[in-house]
Amino acid sequence: MLEMENLKSYIREVQDWPVKGVNFKDITTILQDREAFRYVIDEMTKPFLNEKIDKVVGIDARGFLLATPIAYKLNSGVSLVRKEGKLPSKTIKENYQKEYGFDILTMHEDTIKKGERVLIVDDLLATGGTMEATTKLVERLGGEILGISFIVDLPFLGGSKKLSNYNLNWLVSYDSE
Repeated sequence: MLEMENLKSYIREVQDWPVKGVNFKDITTILQDREAFRYVIDEMTKPFLNEKIDKVVGIDARGFLLATPIAYKLNSGVSLVRKEGKLPSKTIKENYQKEYGFDILTMHEDTIKKGERVLIVDDLLATGGTMEATTKLVERLGGEILGISFIVDLPFLGGSKKLSNYNLNWLVSYDSE
């Protein structure tokens, strides 16, 4: 049976991707394994089972794959955070810096209603730029962030420290690249 301590064995590490010097943690290998995928969804959801969550926010693109089954388990809706130019209706946007560059994230301006209780999910937290931009978008729309759940934490890059004022739930942590 899969346990938290051997979850890392399901994560592929890809050297120098997407840019030289980055040791990419690829969670698609978790998605390919039905037992590992089920375990991850259950563990990411567990701390929030007794909360009333209105929306689960998934971050482009691997976050979408996690947000949908988590929302199903929590009886919640799903809201998407996408890169600029990918959503068809009126959006709000947030600029951010990530580990290896700059980008812009957007959300539909009507995807979260004022006062809705929100869980944000993604595959990985590195520098925290993407997640911090997402929290700003959700809060600008009036959402109340009850937690942030992700598979991999890379604390040496500072993201979990930057977001320490939120309820963070992660499954595995790497002490270095």
